Amino acid sequence: MNLKYLQLLPESNLPEITQFRPFKTVVLIEKNVSDEWRSLVSNWIIKSGCLYMMAWGKECSAWDDSVDFANSEEFDFEGIPEDKFVMTTWHDDEPLNEVFFFCKNLAFHPIIELKNTVILHIFDQNKEKEILSLYAGTEKLIYPEDI
Repeated sequence: MNLKYLQLLPESNLPEITQFRPFKTVVLIEKNVSDEWRSLVSNWIIKSGCLYMMAWGKECSAWDDSVDFANSEEFDFEGIPEDKFVMTTWHDDEPLNEVFFFCKNLAFHPIIELKNTVILHIFDQNKEKEILSLYAGTEKLIYPEDI
């Protein structure tokens, strides 16, 4: 599995990520963005080859809806082929390590194997080391009753 961290400044231009196609992405939203930029990013995610998107943070349910809309729009609101259908989830009340656990252990596309993961961090500071360290350490969730 290949893992890539990308920091996106709110309202910034978007880099090329099609080299990771097909991939799953965790979108970490730590800054407010305009509806227009969220729509632009959602379309970029779809066109870049994402087939599973997990949103966490500010207005994450709006991100889920936006990516769903972009996926439908890509196929003129007709039936989406199974191999192009983008699974989406949003995680507003979960700690980030649980989202990473979900990504690593439960986020599978029904017909396409997703070997690449892109973490899109919408924030004004680069936290690559901290985020990748948290992702790497998320192998097993420990609950109070397990102690």
